Amino acid sequence: MTMKAKVFLYDTTLRDGTQGEGISFSLLDKIRIAEKLAGFGMDYIEGGWPGSNPKDLAFFAEARKLDFGKTKIAAFGSTRRAGIKASEDNQLAKLLEAQTPVVTIFGKSWKLQVDKVLGVPHKENLAMISDSVAYLKSCGREVFYDAEHFFDGYKDDAAFALSTLAAASEAGADMLVLCDTNGGTMPEEISAITAVVESSFPGKVGIHPHNDCGMGAANALAAVHAGAVQIQGTMNGYGERTGNCNLTTVIPCLQLKMGIPVVPDLTRLREVSLFVDELANCQPDVRAPFVGNTAFAHKGGMHVNAVAKTSAAYEHIEPSSVGNHQNILVSELSGRSNILLKAEELGLKLDKNDPAVLRVLERIKALESEGFEFEAADASFDLLIRKELGLHTPLFELQGYHCSFRRNAAGSSTTCEATITILNNGHSFVMSAEGDGPVNALDAALRKALLQLHPWIAGIRLSDYKVRIVDGGRGTAARTRVHIVSSAGVDSWGTVGVSDNIIEASWMALVDSLEYRASKL
Repeated sequence: MTMKAKVFLYDTTLRDGTQGEGISFSLLDKIRIAEKLAGFGMDYIEGGWPGSNPKDLAFFAEARKLDFGKTKIAAFGSTRRAGIKASEDNQLAKLLEAQTPVVTIFGKSWKLQVDKVLGVPHKENLAMISDSVAYLKSCGREVFYDAEHFFDGYKDDAAFALSTLAAASEAGADMLVLCDTNGGTMPEEISAITAVVESSFPGKVGIHPHNDCGMGAANALAAVHAGAVQIQGTMNGYGERTGNCNLTTVIPCLQLKMGIPVVPDLTRLREVSLFVDELANCQPDVRAPFVGNTAFAHKGGMHVNAVAKTSAAYEHIEPSSVGNHQNILVSELSGRSNILLKAEELGLKLDKNDPAVLRVLERIKALESEGFEFEAADASFDLLIRKELGLHTPLFELQGYHCSFRRNAAGSSTTCEATITILNNGHSFVMSAEGDGPVNALDAALRKALLQLHPWIAGIRLSDYKVRIVDGGRGTAARTRVHIVSSAGVDSWGTVGVSDNIIEASWMALVDSLEYRASKL
């Protein structure tokens, strides 16, 4: 097969992606995402279904006021209802009211759906498809026909499924999009069936795969190998059930692995991925190919030693080509190379023959045997190295702390209070504070004690707090690992504490957070 010079990207994050559990965008979110995707180089952005809800109608009204450059906005809907003219169908009217240059409509290509769900004669199903496409074309729109359940329909009755494509094509459809709606088709089936379709409708076949078998991206690429020229998917794989074809995986595969240019600046991929996650209020998938935090992470000592000599030893691409970076992890599996590279990453220059390197390595292994983990706690690791090198100056000296918990007589409210005593620059400070819980109260008391001498503390906030039981077999006596993420402006850093006492573990992570920040000022 001759590889296509161009494959068009059709993003449906704002419509199909929002069908995923827990995914919701405000009107402003949708506008911001559309602008971001257009700036990234998406060919088409599906804004929603204007006949389904007021928010999508409002999106199209706002989108008309904006310049998306070469990117085209698409409105999504269904074919006309049975038994009426396309020109009289209210849903098609809503699609036209959206005033988008592109309209995408879906229809039934599987006999089971026509017989059991739609409940119309096969002839009427074909008429619904052709009438709708022809009417939208007569109104000057670029029309994409999404053949819903196409692959299941083809395997059930190939002639019937192909007849639905023919109906759309003969009516003037610009693209015939083959949908693996249930996500159950394997790549070899996708490739074989797409090749058959492409031979009948050359140059106008697209693919819309779902990810129910974890094959969404693989199926998209298989379809391209077979001749598809459009891929419909979502950023970060959002979508109903297990999601849609993940464009953050497909895009670099097309561009870096298959030599098909699809976006002008691939180095923005991770940035765009994180932007969409942020507006969706979703934690990024750390293990996502190409864009995840661990996509280029190395932990084993032998691996780290190899990538220190040549990154190609264990990296299939240059991380910066997708806007990511190499990440050296430190753990009980670490060797000296891990320590040297991680220290360099943190701005600390060490000689491989420095005895401190071995001391740090032995200290890490000892701490990890107690339940510590430094992979997501760079700040605690930084402090550990500085302590071994004699470069660390404590922010204060703790003399003691106490936490108390009170519930009123009616049991309707509770109060946590913490009191700490510290020495700072030769001065003793005793401070108390209340909080929503003992950790919050301790944090507040410590801040009050230090704020007079260190005003920068006011700009630090605790942005994440996680607790993990290390050895659950001990029940309530189990050791606890606390991981804290703190931030100040755009900077963020992670710290860790481990103890039999959850308050003590939290205290360790809190103190590391402040001392790390102090070391950077």
